[in-house]
Amino acid sequence: MLPFRSEIRNSPTQSTIKIFLSDESLDGRIKKHLEHFSEIETIELTESISQNRAGENITVYLKEGVDINKMKQSIESSLWWYFEEDLVD
Repeated sequence: MLPFRSEIRNSPTQSTIKIFLSDESLDGRIKKHLEHFSEIETIELTESISQNRAGENITVYLKEGVDINKMKQSIESSLWWYFEEDLVD
């Protein structure tokens, strides 16, 4: 099972990146890990309402003018690095 998955959610007001972790106990640590991105406006831990989803997700709001597709790739790369380092330790 993959340690996480992410998706872009489009809305009329602001698009977001949702991150779903396999291990929800890591939500706080991952939130702290993502805070180093200067392009991120806010990070929230949110309860998931949908079926077949993790109970919680991390919602990432970007600053105005940031390319959401590039940012999703950057976040995913950073998370893969994070989990690889965590598995080695």
